[in-house]
Amino acid sequence: MVKKTLDKDLERITQIESQTLKAAQTFKSLALALLFLLAVWIFAASAIGANEHSTIVIVAAIVGGYMALNIGANDVANNVGPAVGSKALTMFGALIIAAIFEAAGAIIAGGEVVSTIKKGIIDPAGMSDSQTFIWAMLSALFAAAAWVNIATWVGAPVSTTHAVVGGVMGAGIAAAGFGIVSWPTMYKIAASWVISPVLGGIIAAFFLAIIKFNIIYKEDKLTAARKWVPILVAVMSGVFSAYLIMKGLKKVWKPDTLTLGAIAVAISFAAYFIVKPIVARASEGMENRNKSVRSLFTIPLIFSAALLSFAHGANDVANAVGPLAAIVSVTSSGSIEGKVGIPLWVMVIGATGISAGLFLFGPKLIRTVGEQITKMNPMRAFCVALSAGITVLIASALGLPVSSTHIAVGAVFGVGFFREWITERRARQTRAENRRAKIHPDSNLPATELQPEANFQRKKLVRRSHVFTIAAAWVITVPCAALLAAGIFFIISSFA
Repeated sequence: MVKKTLDKDLERITQIESQTLKAAQTFKSLALALLFLLAVWIFAASAIGANEHSTIVIVAAIVGGYMALNIGANDVANNVGPAVGSKALTMFGALIIAAIFEAAGAIIAGGEVVSTIKKGIIDPAGMSDSQTFIWAMLSALFAAAAWVNIATWVGAPVSTTHAVVGGVMGAGIAAAGFGIVSWPTMYKIAASWVISPVLGGIIAAFFLAIIKFNIIYKEDKLTAARKWVPILVAVMSGVFSAYLIMKGLKKVWKPDTLTLGAIAVAISFAAYFIVKPIVARASEGMENRNKSVRSLFTIPLIFSAALLSFAHGANDVANAVGPLAAIVSVTSSGSIEGKVGIPLWVMVIGATGISAGLFLFGPKLIRTVGEQITKMNPMRAFCVALSAGITVLIASALGLPVSSTHIAVGAVFGVGFFREWITERRARQTRAENRRAKIHPDSNLPATELQPEANFQRKKLVRRSHVFTIAAAWVITVPCAALLAAGIFFIISSFA
């Protein structure tokens, strides 16, 4: 009894110590985040100098830095989460790779010109004056950042683009009424809530099926891997080259569709002939096991995480600094423009903020995406990354406003549900073989294959609680961000 009591006391002490360390880490991260925002204040003040609008621009820069922190904490998990969950990357390695490539994408290839009214949500001509427009953009930015912060706190990966869209819509309605909103565009965005995850899930499941049926279920797995792994890596190389050019290098170069396709095909062929001998050498001496096959996908998976991060930094930095750039433009020119250039100092705030948010708060969502939805390994994570690239290309070709967050998380769910389906399918086949063996005792079926019926239970390989939490967060992102923005706009307007 003494030993049991002592064990319980020690367990309580260990739990208290663990919670204390966790709380200390949280406070440390919050303190560093506040220091970053203070640095943004000083940096913005030095960049713009003293003028009649300097105060509002500095406030907007701080809010933009806050938004960038939240993008790093929430959105970047989709790029590296599966790689961490599959153990292809350590958490620290993933943070380093993502931070470097996110910042590089934002600085090198970040949008030269961004629409200040994201995706045409509202018509700026409907604003009564430039001051109203400034308050609306500030309200939208703050509301989007606050909502993404809340979503990160509850562990739900959400679309930061949709948060900005909701914020702009809500602030626009509060400023000029419902007529200012482009409702057809909003309907397309609402449709993307379903299209993005479903399409991402289907494509990821499709590639996992290719790997399962053509490699894993073959008797000689290594021979099959030598044939199929170079093909799959070649497909990924072509897809990611097109994805990177289309989404990450659009500031530097924007080729037509035919040129883009030709480049992707050429890179695919080159990758195939480069990777094939590498895979052949790497597989020499390996055991004929699934674990050996999985290891062949590790390096391509790391490259995909880096490229996804680069493209994300280039494409989504505008979510943090687009409204800020709009405010800077209006305060300097006095007129409301539909499109504005982003000053370098504004881009630096967005890039450093995303990297800082990733380091300070990113691990929580990385674990959610990579470990807590379904179990990952390099093959499954490879399928998720490949699905993200292909889905974005398809959506861009069709003109659909999809979310990279929804695609990546949908792909993770797709992989998990496919695993459930294929496991149940194989279990049914084994049950049928058992029944045949009972009817025909002289069957050649090995005794090891005979399993009692009681052992066959449907395995749930996806956490249902995360399905409902994340889906609910997706659906309410736009309306919640809109309501927050409208409320903030009314508060600012009443005191301005």
